[in-house]
Amino acid sequence: MEHAQEHEGCLEQTQRYCVERPIYNQELLQGQLHRRERAPQTLRQKIAHSCRCSSKKAKSHLYSFLPILKWLPRYPVKEYLLGDIISGLSTGVMQLPQGLAYALLAAVPPVFGLYSSFYPVFLYTFFGTSKHISIGTFAVVSMMVGGVAVREVPDEIISVGYNSTNVTDSLEYYLARDAKRVQVAVTLAFLSGIIQLCLGLLRFGFVAIYLTEPLVRGFTTAAAVHVFTSQLKYLLGVKTKRYSGPLSVVYSIAAVLSKITTTNIAALIVGFTCIVLLLIGKEINLRFKKKLPVPIPMEIIVVIIGTGVSAGMNLSESYRVDVVGNIPQGLRAPAVPEIQLIPAIFVDAIAIAIVGFSMAVSMAKIFALKHGYTIDGNQELIALGICNSVGSFFQSFSVTCSMSRSLVQESTGGKTQIAGALSSIMVLLVLVAIGYLFEPLPQTVLAAIVMVNLKGMFKQFGDVVHFWRTSKIELAIWVVAFVASLFLGLDYGLLTAVAFAMITVIYRTQSPQYRILGQIPDTDIYCDVEEYEEVKEHPGIKIFQANTSLYFANSESYTSALKKKTGVDPCAILAARRKAHKRHAREIKKANELRKKTVLKLTNDVEASVKHEIANDELPVNGKFASADASVQDVSPDEHKQFMEPKTNIHSLILDFTPVNFVDSVGAKTLKSIIKEYKEVGVCVYIASCGGPVMNELTRLNFFDNTVTRELLFHSIHDAVLACRGKDRSASQADFDL
Repeated sequence: MEHAQEHEGCLEQTQRYCVERPIYNQELLQGQLHRRERAPQTLRQKIAHSCRCSSKKAKSHLYSFLPILKWLPRYPVKEYLLGDIISGLSTGVMQLPQGLAYALLAAVPPVFGLYSSFYPVFLYTFFGTSKHISIGTFAVVSMMVGGVAVREVPDEIISVGYNSTNVTDSLEYYLARDAKRVQVAVTLAFLSGIIQLCLGLLRFGFVAIYLTEPLVRGFTTAAAVHVFTSQLKYLLGVKTKRYSGPLSVVYSIAAVLSKITTTNIAALIVGFTCIVLLLIGKEINLRFKKKLPVPIPMEIIVVIIGTGVSAGMNLSESYRVDVVGNIPQGLRAPAVPEIQLIPAIFVDAIAIAIVGFSMAVSMAKIFALKHGYTIDGNQELIALGICNSVGSFFQSFSVTCSMSRSLVQESTGGKTQIAGALSSIMVLLVLVAIGYLFEPLPQTVLAAIVMVNLKGMFKQFGDVVHFWRTSKIELAIWVVAFVASLFLGLDYGLLTAVAFAMITVIYRTQSPQYRILGQIPDTDIYCDVEEYEEVKEHPGIKIFQANTSLYFANSESYTSALKKKTGVDPCAILAARRKAHKRHAREIKKANELRKKTVLKLTNDVEASVKHEIANDELPVNGKFASADASVQDVSPDEHKQFMEPKTNIHSLILDFTPVNFVDSVGAKTLKSIIKEYKEVGVCVYIASCGGPVMNELTRLNFFDNTVTRELLFHSIHDAVLACRGKDRSASQADFDL
């Protein structure tokens, strides 16, 4: 009883509306509306308007290009400074070991990782719009840079000119190889920065939308596998060649396995110990996140311990453990990148520019949404472009946002870009003052840091189960991105994944869902008749909906689905009518021939029987008796129709254009053909809920003429249904009067 009363109360509270208005088609509706007068601008006027400058406009552009001018004067020192200092120090102690470690991925000496952790990070403070992301070295981008550097400067090229018997032990060999690879990495950073800068100035920040989440996650998971396999040789202390390009993962694993017997036990023990310590530290930080004021900086702790153990036990000399080696003190003088390398690395630079921007802007959007501020995607492109292009003059390689450092920067109380600036100053102090202390650091420690930081990316394998449950198409994108990037390399893999993602969009538009709609009784709401029991169709009226636009790629499937769903195929009906007409004509011809034979035989019999009659008796006129005239005339098709023409019980067809966003010339021709074909079989076609932009496109494509007018277009499905029912009643009344 109480439940029934509550239900009645809910019904009483349900809001209702009742509107009485005319049935609107587009012709009637446009006749009652008055368009706003808009003076069209010429190209010259548009250019003049965009180039017009005022103090307000100049100030706005300056603040947009240098966001620091907007937020720094209003920086609340008492509220934000302490949090930014703690966050900057926490991020800085991560920036240092990751910079050294990711330089190995980029195939350059570790000190260049420190350069890349200072210049770009400091520059982002002035040009970036995100308050929480940490710019600097990142595993995926560093791996892509290293792949290009190894491809352009393989070991075979540098070995020319050196004695083949001791080339691998030659210091000059390593110095020459590293110098050339640094030039490739620096030029790649310069070119990718210029590309990002140009895209930002041209307002092309939307390019990141083509890197969908499944694509990015599949790509980064494959990159994690690449990174992991590239670090195996450092962890095991074996000497192998570094591979790049297609199947590089397979070649790297095969090379490590072939040299597995030469594993340096000391390097393996140090590396494995560091992995265990790092995993324990990360687990403690995760479990006691709310209780710890700042995360335990296990990476810098491991670096300090590893450096101390290496120096104390002289691992380099005693156990042949590879160490970081020379770290020059101070900063290098700026130098111009080698421009002649640009043609060979241009495609790679585009891939790195887009991947770097996609990583940065996706992370920036997450933090902006969480903390209630907005970021400018185009300005982020400009900021990254400046960081990479300007940083390349100071020997830094391509950088982007680091997910792990950004999470630390945000979770430790960072409020503004000041935290990033402080972390870069920490790296500067190491470069200027104490960098040489890290020269004994074993490379296996850096490999351990890289491998442990891949833990989050390897968790993305769980996406397979998630996408299997939610979307098979997104699962396909993830799998293609992963497999292509794993076996074809990160550059070709990314291009393949983007191409496949675009193909899935085309597939979705070519294979949309088609529905027949019906009315919920006593409402103007129309739903799928196959989905709800309450939905009813109006007799003689079919309402067809496709959840896609109508254009060249799906116009044929649209027509096929329309015929299948409505059960009315004009071509089949017309063909059946023609076939029936031919069959009927043959039957009439056969009947007439039969009657002529009968009349001829009857005439002959009569002539034979009257030969004995008197000459003055009445003779048949023209050999025929008057009484036989009616029976011997040819049969008329109209008088002897013995069949019913194939007809349909549908008199009106309504096309719901609510989901349609655009129509091209092929779609317009298809639509016109549908209207014409169905009209020939007595079915009137109407279009409902056609949006303004689609109406303008149809007008521009000369869709409307004497046979197809705007009276066929209705404001809503309900308007079209009421109009069809009204015409049907009028036709029925006319038939009754006749």
